[in-house]
Amino acid sequence: MLLTWIAEVADEPLVLEPDRPPEEWATNTWSIGPDGGPAPSVAEVVAAFRGTADGIRRRIADMPYDGPATFYVWHDEQAGQLRCSTGSVGPDRLPFGSPYRPTEGLEPIVEGYLADRYPGVVRWEELKVVDGTEVDDEAGGREAEPRPFPVWAVGVGT
Repeated sequence: MLLTWIAEVADEPLVLEPDRPPEEWATNTWSIGPDGGPAPSVAEVVAAFRGTADGIRRRIADMPYDGPATFYVWHDEQAGQLRCSTGSVGPDRLPFGSPYRPTEGLEPIVEGYLADRYPGVVRWEELKVVDGTEVDDEAGGREAEPRPFPVWAVGVGT
């Protein structure tokens, strides 16, 4: 199921409107959670995403759009989902509200998703007590900024 879903993304509606990021995000962003079927291998998932990126690249080449475009994939650990999107931006300007780190390797992202035994669930031992005023980190200071999460980003436009 996962491999079929990834391949189908290449043929889904695609909007490249740099002046309308919310429309791009709503149309071009896809997510999938665990489907209960047999898990494909990391290599199969990576090959499927690379094929999808190539398909999107070919579609954009046939469009009247002439600007940057990036296809990107990330593991949304909070939602327990593997997500992908296409945007009319370069890999350094992806529309995330928290820090991210573009990476050339898709394998670690897919491995993390496939190894997630409790997708979308925070385990009891990972919870922290918060009093609502200040959260101390292990070093005794204020809560640190979230660590950048990895995002596989590949150019699919000019």
